[in-house]
Amino acid sequence: MPIRRTVFFVSDRTGITAEMLGNSLLSQFEEIEFSRITIPFVDSPDKVTSVIKQINETAEREGRPAIVFSSIVDDAVSDSVRRNTNALSLDFFQVFIGPLETELGAKSSHAAGRSHGIANSHEYFARMDAINFAQAHDDGAAIRELGRAEVILVGVSRCGKTPTSLYLAMQFGIRAANFPLTPDDFVDRALPRSLRPYKERLFGLTINAERLHKIRDERRPNSPYSALDNCRYEVRECEKLMQTEGVPTLDTTQKSIEEIATTIIYQAKLQRHVY
Repeated sequence: MPIRRTVFFVSDRTGITAEMLGNSLLSQFEEIEFSRITIPFVDSPDKVTSVIKQINETAEREGRPAIVFSSIVDDAVSDSVRRNTNALSLDFFQVFIGPLETELGAKSSHAAGRSHGIANSHEYFARMDAINFAQAHDDGAAIRELGRAEVILVGVSRCGKTPTSLYLAMQFGIRAANFPLTPDDFVDRALPRSLRPYKERLFGLTINAERLHKIRDERRPNSPYSALDNCRYEVRECEKLMQTEGVPTLDTTQKSIEEIATTIIYQAKLQRHVY
């Protein structure tokens, strides 16, 4: 039976920072099964009291301390959570802000919400524009304004183009379109006409045929679309076409969305607009 531990992500804002850093650390402990609870917007005395109660009740019920990752800017709130809970409490701001203040010779603003709020309106609107663009140009739905795309992902259906486009938009503010390559394109042995003017912006995604078969079979079971032979044919011909056209290609089979997006940014030399 695997070891199980309860982990809390506590924040005075969205909790995204605590989740991101905390999960990166937890991923190093593969033999342990973690139950994750995120509590955002802990920004009042009543909410602090409620969080402390929930953490302590969990620790008492499970017979061991909870684990708390927090990104609370207010020192008093952070100290209260740490002192009054039966938990291993790791506060990212407390760990990093002090040394940074010493090195920089300056005091931090201690303002909540700097990283995932709308304090930087330029980055916020860049993100919104990119998300709207990705949705409007998903799966070849529109070719209008395709010239605004910073990257156009191409590949067979269900190889990861849509989630990667949205991740590039949400995380980095990059305008990404995606366009499926179909058996018609393989017969013609040429890129779709609408893509040819933007060939230098294309980035290909491919996938193992067996993995593609499993993904498609969940969507359309026992159909010609999901048949293993068809998946093998589409993947093989798509890779040939992209190689012939000189489109850089990435195999997504064993990669997370985060890895795919970061690789595309690096290889395509894209400029991210959100930090």
